[in-house]
Amino acid sequence: MNTTSLHRTEYSAGMAHILHKFLFLYVLLCLGKNALGSGIVNGKKAKEKSMLYMASVQNNRGHICGGFLVSKEFVVTAAHCDDRNPSSVVIGTHNLKKIDNDTMRYGIKKCKHPLYVNIISGNDIMLLKLSRKAQLGKRVKVIQLPSPKFKLKENQKCHVAGWGSTRTRGEVVDELLEADVPVTGLEKCQKAWHNILPANVVCAGGYDTNNGICQGDSGGPLVCKEKYAVGVVSFNNNNTCKYPDIPNVYTDISKFLPWIKKIIKNKKC
Repeated sequence: MNTTSLHRTEYSAGMAHILHKFLFLYVLLCLGKNALGSGIVNGKKAKEKSMLYMASVQNNRGHICGGFLVSKEFVVTAAHCDDRNPSSVVIGTHNLKKIDNDTMRYGIKKCKHPLYVNIISGNDIMLLKLSRKAQLGKRVKVIQLPSPKFKLKENQKCHVAGWGSTRTRGEVVDELLEADVPVTGLEKCQKAWHNILPANVVCAGGYDTNNGICQGDSGGPLVCKEKYAVGVVSFNNNNTCKYPDIPNVYTDISKFLPWIKKIIKNKKC
């Protein structure tokens, strides 16, 4: 091959890589506008007395996102869930057909991360201040946040839960489902996503496994060591829920602890 041909080949390969990366960015833009994250694929029904921190974020038409209780007054969810105009949170039931509005439904005030623009920019996290304190007990508990130094290990088994659909473009479900998901190292995850992921994310599920997230429950927690909420469900690959695929992406809670704790302490955004 002569020098001219070699340069043309390298140029073509470079342009193909740029085009592929652009298409991935376009997918993320579409996700930010249209996809409210994720439910559970290949999950199982959650045990009745487990995951009592889970919250259903709802608008006037019903469930739109997941969330999780981190104090008596605050639920954590994904910032992009605000696109669907959430107006209330339901806590204290695994079955969304069994809601006592007087005791389980809470009005909310939204505290979206100030640097959030869309999921491409990252910072996909939001706190919801409840209209009254949650009554902790047999049906409602808070989940611990990780320490700033908490580190995930590749292939570490964590789990995720939600009321989202169980297949691509399916309907959300009434009963809470959960699934085990292995952690994907950030370097491997960035490579799979062609180095377009925002800062401060972690990856788990959807890659080298049949388990993962789907449409309907962004904002739910990635729970590791059975007790720490280490991630917030953010997005998957173009709403595709047929796994294995490329890794599912979560906001890394450990990177937002000062912001979260300040709001909880001051009891306001």
